[in-house]
Amino acid sequence: MKRIAIQGIAGCFHDTAARNFFDGERIDTLPCPSFDELFARMETDRDLLGIAAIENTIAGSLLPNHELLRLSSARIIGEQKLRISHVLAALPGQRIGEIREVHSHPIALMQCGEFLKAHPGMKAVERDDTAGSAREIAREGLSGTAAICGAEAAERYGLEILERGIETNRHNFTRFLLLADESRAAEFARPGRTDKASLLFTLPHTQGSLSKALTVLSFYDINLTKIQSLPIVGREWEYRFYVDVTFTDPERFHQAVEAVRPLTSGFRILGEYAECPNPKI
Repeated sequence: MKRIAIQGIAGCFHDTAARNFFDGERIDTLPCPSFDELFARMETDRDLLGIAAIENTIAGSLLPNHELLRLSSARIIGEQKLRISHVLAALPGQRIGEIREVHSHPIALMQCGEFLKAHPGMKAVERDDTAGSAREIAREGLSGTAAICGAEAAERYGLEILERGIETNRHNFTRFLLLADESRAAEFARPGRTDKASLLFTLPHTQGSLSKALTVLSFYDINLTKIQSLPIVGREWEYRFYVDVTFTDPERFHQAVEAVRPLTSGFRILGEYAECPNPKI
């Protein structure tokens, strides 16, 4: 059985994404209250896998998780994309007009902003986790209180779904990274299916340095799908670049890596894996 550290509790979106990735396999998810603890647990238990959200189509990149990944010994072994659809859930028998407070994670509350505006009698209350909000309402028997969470969490904790699909934008997707210690990463390689990689490097603070690096990747037919820069503390106006690329020929990809490496410093391949298709709406 695979053991996977998740941020949140059973029924949260990380839990769902992990089960979707390992569909049909037996897994045991270990709840973590924060991403810092998730990475810390993986550092002390090298057999433990992990899953961490890295970007959302509405909220953007989760910048702290880029840094946690850089500082860890974890490697990316896969990705999972999940459509985030929120429900309003409360104790059985409650009616939507009786709800006075709505509990959820701040990002989930933001993603359901239009729904909350349409119900001014509902006070938004920030909590650490969507699924945790559902569990708290069920355990404490909080009447007049609803959770914004996933349908799976509502059902797991015995809440009644009052309204589905309350997110403002249906094109709400989160991309999760599946992680393993670098000593175990090779176990999860998928021969013939590897077509994506995540790279990390820094560039000299000189004119055209980024353009030169990207030109090399283009020459080898490497497709740039994401570039994220973060400042290097203590080195003014210098940046680390987190780059995702896709390719059809792994040999050409590795040729590109060797060609671009001399133009950079601190070059690392954070993971090579299979690209996950976009979920249907």
